[in-house]
Amino acid sequence: MSRLSTALRLELTLQNRQRFLHAAVFSGLIWLAVLLPMPADLRSVAEPYVLSGDITIIGFFFVAGTVFFEKQERTLSAVIATPLRFGEYLAAKLAVLLMVSVGVAVVVATIAHGFSYSPAPMIVAVALGTLLMLLVGFISSLPFASISDWFLVATIPLAVMNLPVLYYSGVWPHPVPYAILTQGPLLLLGAAFGQLTLAPWQIGYALLYPSVCVGCCIEWLRQVSPVTSSLRRVAGERPGRRVDTRTDRVWAQRHPRYLS
Repeated sequence: MSRLSTALRLELTLQNRQRFLHAAVFSGLIWLAVLLPMPADLRSVAEPYVLSGDITIIGFFFVAGTVFFEKQERTLSAVIATPLRFGEYLAAKLAVLLMVSVGVAVVVATIAHGFSYSPAPMIVAVALGTLLMLLVGFISSLPFASISDWFLVATIPLAVMNLPVLYYSGVWPHPVPYAILTQGPLLLLGAAFGQLTLAPWQIGYALLYPSVCVGCCIEWLRQVSPVTSSLRRVAGERPGRRVDTRTDRVWAQRHPRYLS
Protein backbone atom coordinates (compact mmCIF):
# COMPACT_ATOMS: atom_id res chain seq x y z
CA MET A 1 0.00 0.00 0.00
CA SER A 2 2.88 2.38 0.74
CA ARG A 3 4.29 1.69 -2.73
CA LEU A 4 0.92 2.47 -4.31
CA SER A 5 0.42 5.69 -2.34
CA THR A 6 3.91 6.82 -3.29
CA ALA A 7 3.20 6.01 -6.93
CA LEU A 8 -0.05 7.98 -6.76
CA ARG A 9 1.71 11.05 -5.38
CA LEU A 10 4.43 10.79 -8.00
CA GLU A 11 1.91 10.34 -10.81
CA LEU A 12 -0.06 13.38 -9.65
CA THR A 13 3.13 15.43 -9.54
CA LEU A 14 4.09 14.31 -13.04
CA GLN A 15 0.62 15.02 -14.42
CA ASN A 16 0.83 18.53 -13.01
CA ARG A 17 4.39 19.05 -14.26
CA GLN A 18 3.51 17.84 -17.74
CA ARG A 19 0.48 20.17 -17.77
CA PHE A 20 -2.12 17.44 -18.27
CA LEU A 21 -4.14 18.76 -15.32
CA HIS A 22 -4.09 22.22 -16.87
CA ALA A 23 -5.23 20.75 -20.19
CA ALA A 24 -8.13 18.99 -18.42
CA VAL A 25 -9.29 22.27 -16.89
CA PHE A 26 -9.04 23.96 -20.28
CA SER A 27 -11.06 21.12 -21.82
CA GLY A 28 -13.80 21.64 -19.24
CA LEU A 29 -13.90 25.37 -19.98
CA ILE A 30 -14.23 24.68 -23.71
CA TRP A 31 -17.18 22.36 -23.10
CA LEU A 32 -18.84 24.97 -20.89
CA ALA A 33 -18.35 27.55 -23.63
CA VAL A 34 -20.20 25.18 -25.95
CA LEU A 35 -23.02 24.28 -23.54
CA LEU A 36 -23.88 27.49 -21.71
CA PRO A 37 -25.10 29.50 -24.74
CA MET A 38 -27.58 26.70 -25.57
CA PRO A 39 -31.18 26.66 -24.31
CA ALA A 40 -31.65 24.46 -21.25
CA ASP A 41 -33.56 21.72 -23.11
CA LEU A 42 -30.90 21.55 -25.82
CA ARG A 43 -28.14 21.20 -23.22
CA SER A 44 -29.62 17.91 -22.03
CA VAL A 45 -29.52 16.63 -25.60
CA ALA A 46 -25.92 17.74 -26.16
CA GLU A 47 -24.47 16.75 -22.78
CA PRO A 48 -24.01 13.00 -23.48
CA TYR A 49 -22.07 13.86 -26.64
CA VAL A 50 -19.99 16.44 -24.78
CA LEU A 51 -19.08 14.06 -21.97
CA SER A 52 -18.33 11.31 -24.47
CA GLY A 53 -15.89 13.67 -26.19
CA ASP A 54 -14.32 14.63 -22.89
CA ILE A 55 -13.87 10.97 -21.97
CA THR A 56 -12.06 10.46 -25.27
CA ILE A 57 -9.73 13.42 -24.73
CA ILE A 58 -8.80 12.68 -21.12
CA GLY A 59 -8.98 8.91 -21.38
CA PHE A 60 -7.52 8.10 -24.76
CA PHE A 61 -5.15 10.95 -25.55
CA PHE A 62 -3.92 11.95 -22.09
CA VAL A 63 -2.76 8.45 -21.14
CA ALA A 64 -0.97 8.05 -24.46
CA GLY A 65 0.70 11.40 -23.87
CA THR A 66 1.96 10.28 -20.47
CA VAL A 67 3.30 7.03 -21.95
CA PHE A 68 5.30 8.88 -24.60
CA PHE A 69 6.61 11.38 -22.06
CA GLU A 70 7.82 8.45 -19.96
CA LYS A 71 9.41 6.74 -22.95
CA GLN A 72 11.21 9.95 -23.83
CA GLU A 73 12.43 10.43 -20.27
CA ARG A 74 13.17 6.69 -19.80
CA THR A 75 10.88 6.48 -16.80
CA LEU A 76 10.11 2.83 -17.50
CA SER A 77 13.80 2.04 -17.21
CA ALA A 78 13.61 3.28 -13.63
CA VAL A 79 10.31 1.52 -12.90
CA ILE A 80 11.67 -1.97 -13.53
CA ALA A 81 14.61 -1.27 -11.19
CA THR A 82 12.34 -0.44 -8.23
CA PRO A 83 10.08 -2.53 -5.97
CA LEU A 84 7.06 -0.98 -7.72
CA ARG A 85 5.04 -3.70 -9.40
CA PHE A 86 3.54 -3.16 -12.82
CA GLY A 87 0.01 -3.44 -11.41
CA GLU A 88 0.73 -0.61 -8.97
CA TYR A 89 2.31 1.51 -11.70
CA LEU A 90 -0.76 1.02 -13.90
CA ALA A 91 -3.20 1.57 -11.01
CA ALA A 92 -1.60 4.91 -10.14
CA LYS A 93 -1.76 6.09 -13.73
CA LEU A 94 -5.39 5.02 -14.17
CA ALA A 95 -6.52 6.40 -10.81
CA VAL A 96 -5.17 9.92 -11.35
CA LEU A 97 -6.64 10.33 -14.83
CA LEU A 98 -9.91 8.72 -13.71
CA MET A 99 -10.28 11.26 -10.89
CA VAL A 100 -9.51 14.09 -13.32
CA SER A 101 -12.10 12.87 -15.83
CA VAL A 102 -14.85 12.36 -13.25
CA GLY A 103 -14.08 15.72 -11.65
CA VAL A 104 -14.29 17.59 -14.95
CA ALA A 105 -17.53 15.80 -15.86
CA VAL A 106 -19.21 16.61 -12.53
CA VAL A 107 -18.18 20.27 -12.69
CA VAL A 108 -19.29 20.70 -16.31
CA ALA A 109 -22.63 18.92 -15.79
CA THR A 110 -23.41 20.79 -12.56
CA ILE A 111 -22.59 24.23 -13.97
CA ALA A 112 -24.53 23.55 -17.18
CA HIS A 113 -27.57 21.83 -15.61
CA GLY A 114 -27.55 22.59 -11.90
CA PHE A 115 -28.90 19.48 -10.19
CA SER A 116 -31.48 18.60 -12.85
CA TYR A 117 -29.60 15.48 -13.94
CA SER A 118 -29.09 12.08 -12.29
CA PRO A 119 -25.56 12.10 -10.83
CA ALA A 120 -25.24 8.36 -10.11
CA PRO A 121 -25.58 7.04 -13.68
CA MET A 122 -23.53 9.97 -14.98
CA ILE A 123 -20.61 9.30 -12.62
CA VAL A 124 -20.73 5.54 -13.28
CA ALA A 125 -20.84 6.14 -17.04
CA VAL A 126 -17.91 8.55 -16.97
CA ALA A 127 -15.87 6.25 -14.72
CA LEU A 128 -16.43 3.14 -16.86
CA GLY A 129 -15.98 5.01 -20.14
CA THR A 130 -12.80 6.68 -18.94
CA LEU A 131 -11.29 3.40 -17.72
CA LEU A 132 -12.00 1.76 -21.06
CA MET A 133 -10.49 4.65 -23.01
CA LEU A 134 -7.48 4.77 -20.69
CA LEU A 135 -6.76 1.08 -21.19
CA VAL A 136 -7.26 1.17 -24.96
CA GLY A 137 -5.07 4.27 -25.24
CA PHE A 138 -2.40 2.71 -23.04
CA ILE A 139 -2.35 -0.59 -24.95
CA SER A 140 -2.35 1.06 -28.37
CA SER A 141 0.56 3.36 -27.50
CA LEU A 142 2.92 0.67 -26.19
CA PRO A 143 4.35 -0.60 -29.51
CA PHE A 144 5.29 2.88 -30.77
CA ALA A 145 8.38 4.93 -30.04
CA SER A 146 6.86 8.36 -30.69
CA ILE A 147 3.44 9.98 -30.70
CA SER A 148 3.73 10.81 -34.40
CA ASP A 149 4.10 7.09 -35.22
CA TRP A 150 1.16 6.23 -32.96
CA PHE A 151 -1.27 8.95 -33.99
CA LEU A 152 -2.26 7.64 -37.43
CA VAL A 153 -2.75 4.06 -36.23
CA ALA A 154 -4.65 5.31 -33.16
CA THR A 155 -7.49 6.55 -35.35
CA ILE A 156 -8.59 2.93 -35.85
CA PRO A 157 -9.31 2.00 -32.18
CA LEU A 158 -10.57 5.54 -31.61
CA ALA A 159 -13.11 5.23 -34.44
CA VAL A 160 -14.25 1.81 -33.23
CA MET A 161 -14.67 2.98 -29.63
CA ASN A 162 -16.84 5.90 -30.80
CA LEU A 163 -19.14 3.87 -33.07
CA PRO A 164 -21.85 3.72 -30.34
CA VAL A 165 -22.45 7.43 -30.96
CA LEU A 166 -24.04 6.43 -34.29
CA TYR A 167 -26.40 4.05 -32.47
CA TYR A 168 -27.23 6.59 -29.76
CA SER A 169 -28.01 9.33 -32.30
CA GLY A 170 -30.24 7.01 -34.36
CA VAL A 171 -27.98 7.07 -37.42
CA TRP A 172 -27.20 3.34 -37.12
CA PRO A 173 -29.98 1.55 -35.17
CA HIS A 174 -28.32 -1.85 -35.28
CA PRO A 175 -27.45 -4.27 -32.43
CA VAL A 176 -23.79 -4.48 -33.51
CA PRO A 177 -22.72 -1.48 -31.34
CA TYR A 178 -23.70 -3.52 -28.27
CA ALA A 179 -20.53 -5.52 -28.88
CA ILE A 180 -18.43 -2.36 -28.55
CA LEU A 181 -17.06 -1.56 -25.10
CA THR A 182 -18.30 2.04 -24.87
CA GLN A 183 -21.95 1.36 -25.73
CA GLY A 184 -22.91 0.83 -22.08
CA PRO A 185 -21.43 4.09 -20.73
CA LEU A 186 -23.10 6.07 -23.52
CA LEU A 187 -26.49 4.53 -22.68
CA LEU A 188 -25.99 5.50 -19.03
CA LEU A 189 -25.13 9.06 -20.05
CA GLY A 190 -28.34 9.26 -22.06
CA ALA A 191 -30.32 8.01 -19.06
CA ALA A 192 -28.57 10.45 -16.71
CA PHE A 193 -29.78 13.44 -18.73
CA GLY A 194 -33.28 12.15 -19.41
CA GLN A 195 -32.71 11.26 -23.05
CA LEU A 196 -33.21 7.51 -22.68
CA THR A 197 -35.28 5.17 -20.54
CA LEU A 198 -33.29 1.99 -20.13
CA ALA A 199 -34.81 -1.46 -19.76
CA PRO A 200 -33.52 -3.57 -16.85
CA TRP A 201 -31.42 -5.73 -19.19
CA GLN A 202 -29.84 -2.59 -20.66
CA ILE A 203 -28.89 -1.37 -17.19
CA GLY A 204 -27.32 -4.74 -16.39
CA TYR A 205 -25.50 -4.73 -19.72
CA ALA A 206 -24.27 -1.15 -19.25
CA LEU A 207 -22.81 -2.02 -15.84
CA LEU A 208 -21.50 -5.56 -16.30
CA TYR A 209 -20.11 -5.66 -19.84
CA PRO A 210 -17.77 -2.64 -19.50
CA SER A 211 -16.69 -3.80 -16.02
CA VAL A 212 -15.77 -7.25 -17.32
CA CYS A 213 -13.90 -5.69 -20.25
CA VAL A 214 -11.93 -3.44 -17.88
CA GLY A 215 -10.96 -6.43 -15.76
CA CYS A 216 -9.93 -8.47 -18.80
CA CYS A 217 -7.80 -5.62 -20.19
CA ILE A 218 -6.01 -5.15 -16.87
CA GLU A 219 -5.33 -8.87 -16.50
CA TRP A 220 -4.11 -9.08 -20.09
CA LEU A 221 -1.76 -6.17 -19.49
CA ARG A 222 -0.37 -7.86 -16.39
CA GLN A 223 0.10 -11.28 -17.94
CA VAL A 224 0.49 -11.49 -21.70
CA SER A 225 0.60 -7.97 -23.08
CA PRO A 226 3.44 -6.27 -25.01
CA VAL A 227 4.43 -4.53 -21.76
CA THR A 228 7.17 -7.06 -21.16
CA SER A 229 8.83 -6.47 -24.52
CA SER A 230 8.26 -2.73 -24.24
CA LEU A 231 9.99 -2.60 -20.87
CA ARG A 232 12.83 -4.70 -22.23
CA ARG A 233 13.24 -2.44 -25.26
CA VAL A 234 13.06 0.80 -23.28
CA ALA A 235 15.46 -0.49 -20.64
CA GLY A 236 17.90 -1.74 -23.25
CA GLU A 237 17.92 -5.28 -21.86
CA ARG A 238 19.42 -8.29 -23.57
CA PRO A 239 16.88 -10.29 -25.61
CA GLY A 240 17.64 -13.46 -23.64
CA ARG A 241 16.82 -11.94 -20.28
CA ARG A 242 13.35 -12.72 -19.01
CA VAL A 243 11.25 -9.92 -17.50
CA ASP A 244 8.26 -10.51 -15.26
CA THR A 245 5.26 -8.21 -15.74
CA ARG A 246 4.69 -7.85 -12.00
CA THR A 247 8.27 -7.07 -11.08
CA ASP A 248 11.68 -7.54 -12.60
CA ARG A 249 12.58 -11.10 -11.59
CA VAL A 250 16.30 -10.50 -11.85
CA TRP A 251 16.06 -7.40 -9.68
CA ALA A 252 13.96 -9.33 -7.15
CA GLN A 253 16.61 -12.04 -6.84
CA ARG A 254 19.30 -9.48 -6.14
CA HIS A 255 17.23 -7.36 -3.73
CA PRO A 256 14.65 -9.65 -2.05
CA ARG A 257 14.42 -7.55 1.11
CA TYR A 258 12.66 -4.73 -0.75
CA LEU A 259 9.75 -7.04 -1.59
CA SER A 260 9.15 -8.32 1.92
